[in-house]
Amino acid sequence: MYERPFHLEIITPQRVLYRGEATSVSAPGVKGGFQILYNHAPLLAEFEIGKLIVKDTSGKDRVYATSGGFVEVNKNEVVVLADTAESPEEIDADRAKVALARASDRLRVRAEGLDTERARASVFRAVNRLRVAQLR
Repeated sequence: MYERPFHLEIITPQRVLYRGEATSVSAPGVKGGFQILYNHAPLLAEFEIGKLIVKDTSGKDRVYATSGGFVEVNKNEVVVLADTAESPEEIDADRAKVALARASDRLRVRAEGLDTERARASVFRAVNRLRVAQLR
C-alpha cells in the first residue's frame, strides 16, 4: 500500500542519524514545506527550523526537530544535511524550556547590541524542540 522506497541519509555534523529506505520525506523549506517521494526530480533545497518527517517502509512516521540545513535529491538517493536533528526521545524538554525563557528574556529586554534575528531563531528552535518532544 505504501509508495515505492528510496534511499535516505540524514546527516548532522555529529553523526549519521538515519541511513536506510524511506517512502517519503517532508521538510520545512525556506520558501514553504515540501515533500520528496520516489522518482522525485533532482533537487537541492534549503530547509529551516521545523519538523523533518520521514515515513519509513513500514509506514511509520519518524519526526525530528531540526534547525535547518539542505536536502539533495538525485536518482532516488536523498541526502539531508541538517545543522541539527533530534528525535522526540532525544530532546531534553527542561533544557529547551530554559533556552526558550533565556531567548524570550533577551527579546523582551532588548539590550543594546542585541542580535534580534539570532534571539528570534533561538526562540523558534526551542519552541520547535518542545513541540517535537511532546510526540513521545
